[in-house]
Amino acid sequence: MKKLFVILFLTMGIHLNAQVYDPVSWSTSVERISENEYDLIATATIEEGWHLYSQNVPEGGPIATTFTFETVYGMEMEGETKEGKGHQVYDEVFEMDITYFENKAVFEQRIRLTKAHGNIINGTVEFMVCDNANCLPPKEESLIFKLN
Repeated sequence: MKKLFVILFLTMGIHLNAQVYDPVSWSTSVERISENEYDLIATATIEEGWHLYSQNVPEGGPIATTFTFETVYGMEMEGETKEGKGHQVYDEVFEMDITYFENKAVFEQRIRLTKAHGNIINGTVEFMVCDNANCLPPKEESLIFKLN
């Protein structure tokens, strides 16, 4: 009987895990600006019907998109992470004006290297996506930026 219960539990776990839905995929690139300056670019590709929230969300709203970059000796952040122009709409669920992105969103963070450095910068992005009926729980994803 115990074996049957374990098999049933594992089968259910595999089935539930297979149904995790992820409507956003992330890619990274790096653009060299000068000898020691780079733009770290994170691009979100968003499935049709879903939207990704801006970094600038009013208090009481959904989880804002947030970037964190690993602190590396000899690297300085220049300003805040910039984002493209999204859509600003009144959201009836949150009862406020909110900016979000559909289809694609591009975020850029400029860095300056003041000391010799390897060719990898690690970061993370936390984000939340919704469609017209549902919101998925916030998710965190690792980002790797390769300096060339």
